[in-house]
Amino acid sequence: MKENKFMAIYNNLVKNIKEGKLKAGSLLPSEHELAEQFGTSRETIRKSLNLLSYNGYIQKVRGKGSVVLDVSRFDFPVSGLVSFRELAKSSGKDWRTNVHELVLIKPDNLLKQQLKVTGKDEIWKVVRSREIDHEKIILDKDFIKKQFVPTITKDICEDSLYHYFERELGLVISFAKKEITVEEATEEDREFLDINGYTHVVVVRNHVYLDNASLLQYTESRHRLDKFRFVDFARRERR
Repeated sequence: MKENKFMAIYNNLVKNIKEGKLKAGSLLPSEHELAEQFGTSRETIRKSLNLLSYNGYIQKVRGKGSVVLDVSRFDFPVSGLVSFRELAKSSGKDWRTNVHELVLIKPDNLLKQQLKVTGKDEIWKVVRSREIDHEKIILDKDFIKKQFVPTITKDICEDSLYHYFERELGLVISFAKKEITVEEATEEDREFLDINGYTHVVVVRNHVYLDNASLLQYTESRHRLDKFRFVDFARRERR
């Protein structure tokens, strides 16, 4: 099926924005210039620009033109559950997970509260930094109940815990409760992340539940400020 003209122009401009040929903060050529460049009508150009604006690639500014937005950040859905591997693969960028700690521990008072366990329970502690394009930009600290996950290996942690839980162990992950805060960077953040001069990080705390409402995992995910935006879809209820 032949691609519509306005979609072909849209995809061309998206490619140039993602590859940095059109820099964040710069102005796109005018509608007239783009129409000449692509050999089409201004109406077709306008449709392409509207789609760029709708999908967050440009901002139309009255009296100025179309400003290219920064798309170097990665979208994390606030309401959804997505693994780092899924996010990284969809970005099309080079990615890697570094495992710094994998150990079976007895829970301290904080973990007893977060995971609703006793001092007799055993908990997997997994500490990983996440690289995209050779920059360590996320520090994940996972605490997982051994009663649901008898064993974990370094190879599993380097790949995807969720993939292992779901595909190998047959666990059904259903929902999570999330808390998002901005906090001062810790010594641990500075040790394991390329903090890039930032003094704060975005911290996402997750309580992950199975389909029978059993609490499986508590995660603290620490994100470099300049690399992520947290997105959601909200609909206002009629009153």
